[in-house]
Amino acid sequence: MSEPVGVKTLQINGEEVSARSGQTILEVAREHDIDIPTLCHLEGLSDVGACRLCLVEIKGSNKLLPACVTTVFEGMEVSTHTERLQKHRHMILELLFAERNHVCSVCVANGHCELQSLAQDQGLTHISLPYRNPELTVDASLERFTVDHNRCILCTRCVRVCAEIEGAHVWDVMGRGINSTVITDLNDPWGSSSCTRCGKCVQVCPTGALFDKSKVGSDHPKYPDFLPYLNLMREAR
Repeated sequence: MSEPVGVKTLQINGEEVSARSGQTILEVAREHDIDIPTLCHLEGLSDVGACRLCLVEIKGSNKLLPACVTTVFEGMEVSTHTERLQKHRHMILELLFAERNHVCSVCVANGHCELQSLAQDQGLTHISLPYRNPELTVDASLERFTVDHNRCILCTRCVRVCAEIEGAHVWDVMGRGINSTVITDLNDPWGSSSCTRCGKCVQVCPTGALFDKSKVGSDHPKYPDFLPYLNLMREAR
């Protein structure tokens, strides 16, 4: 049986807050202007807990739990910025930078990259881990957009927006673990895939992995905030 609708009272960083049944810790925290860093989360899409940057501590649990997929309960006590959490987030960011080829100075998303901004916010000044320097491809076969796998962090935003908002189901993930990569259709070139060319995947990409060729060499902002608007308009209809 589903949990009855009601109001829950909990604490986040010692502050008593209220929440509705079924809400996640991340939703409640943002409603009360409590910052929890994320990369894979995007309002308007389902949550998958992929990046693990939103990990929080919950009193009574030895595990660190992702705030985006952990629902609240009565009397919950949550900590979002302990020394343990800061170390974990710092290490996760280092792993992301070391896993692929992220060179901010020559990236089309330099200055408009969520990974870059988050690293700056977390005080990441250097990488202590060895870089993998994988040989990854760039697919520019589509007339307008390009996918650069060197910049991909496997947040799966593109996969989810294509399936949940556009309904095209073009993007998916192939492989396992460190060998995972995003693909179109059955690993077909993007230009010959069943892509509708809507560009939603490009707008929600947090890095320079998906970009618009027409904006290369110029200001390259993205506008992921369109998703809540689309959902609102659909509900209104």
